[in-house]
Amino acid sequence: MILKGDTIKIASIVGARPQFIKLIPIVKAINSSINNSYKIKHLIIHTGQHYDYLMNKVFFDELQIPEPDYNLEVGSGTHGYQTGTMLKKIEEVLLKEKPNIVIVYGDTNSTLAGALAAVKLHIPIAHIEAGLRSYNKLMPEEINRILTDHISTYLFCPSKTAVKNLKKEGIKKGVYLVGDVMYDTLLITLEIAKNKDHTIIQKLNLKPKEYALVTIHREENTTNFEIFNSIFSAIVEIANNGLTVVFPVHPRTRKVINTIFSDFSLPSNLLLIEPISYLDMILLEANSKVILTDSGGVQKEAFFLKVPCITLRQETEWIETVKLGWNTLAGTQKEKIIKAVFNLNKGKKYYLPYGKGKAAQKIVNKILSFCLK
Repeated sequence: MILKGDTIKIASIVGARPQFIKLIPIVKAINSSINNSYKIKHLIIHTGQHYDYLMNKVFFDELQIPEPDYNLEVGSGTHGYQTGTMLKKIEEVLLKEKPNIVIVYGDTNSTLAGALAAVKLHIPIAHIEAGLRSYNKLMPEEINRILTDHISTYLFCPSKTAVKNLKKEGIKKGVYLVGDVMYDTLLITLEIAKNKDHTIIQKLNLKPKEYALVTIHREENTTNFEIFNSIFSAIVEIANNGLTVVFPVHPRTRKVINTIFSDFSLPSNLLLIEPISYLDMILLEANSKVILTDSGGVQKEAFFLKVPCITLRQETEWIETVKLGWNTLAGTQKEKIIKAVFNLNKGKKYYLPYGKGKAAQKIVNKILSFCLK
């Protein structure tokens, strides 16, 4: 029990770009919750799952997130190596710091390792983005999120669908519908972008609403050469048909392109650029004509920004974006991708099924009430 004047210690475990994005409004909500009755110490434990500057440190520099208290510098590797190494190192930190609660942020190996370390030390776990399901267990992210949900103490769901998914699996206790923290982040980020001199649209000589934006990073799309060849061939064809394509290339994806397409002459209006900052990415998304992606986060950002999205997967966790007509599941076949781009579904209707930008504060309020019981 926390008494007046005591310190509530909250540990956030992050390690990949989407988690840094979700961390932004949680940091802000924690800072706004500090009062005279108790102190709050928010520990940020960075696993080092993403270690390239533009994949992680730029978030801390650009988006006003405090530097991590711990950087475990795990880096890349097989799922077993990465998860096992994180588990060992996170456990050491938790034994030292003894937090009142651990927050994990999604579906990565960092989330699973953090949840496993906490549950074995009997530390309560708060899972942000709980209840999401693709129902495709070939995706490592699906395994991570299912296991994390089943060992979490508090499950913060972004949508009614997520709550229903948990109920189907017998998880009813500790489930809270709070909305999506990524919408909170988008609102914060757009405000920051207004006050900064960002010129990526001008730097790339782009005209608003006259280019397509592409992101590809998922393992199933980048490790299978046949699948990646189909996707990338579609992108080349789209560019050959006159639509400028901007493609910030994930490091894993760059290796595949260099392997398969090193001898090919690519269209001049296919812009393969280095990974970019989150603010630049939001500006590219907001000004694009269409977004092609296999990222769950980018699907939602496209929806929030009212930009048509083509998802390069057979399924999505964010089914509301499909039902409302803003997201097309094109899969990975070349012909289907091209057809989807040139027959855009611009949205049947629009409303926000993911809350109103207050999810982070709801989560922090709940966490504090749990700690003060």
